[in-house]
Amino acid sequence: MPLLSIVIVLIVVGALLWLVNTYIPMDSKIKSILNAVLVICVVLWLLQAFGIIGSLNTIRVN
Repeated sequence: MPLLSIVIVLIVVGALLWLVNTYIPMDSKIKSILNAVLVICVVLWLLQAFGIIGSLNTIRVN
């Protein structure tokens, strides 16, 4: 994946998170959970994009 695509995705995700945190009224606990889940998902995606971890499609939860 080209580095420019990764930067664009990070900018879009950050802007969407900022918009949600700024303009959608929610309880602060829900916002913090949403922020944490999104950050974890982005970190896992980045690790996969740079090849540090393998494909997440092979992980099974039974």
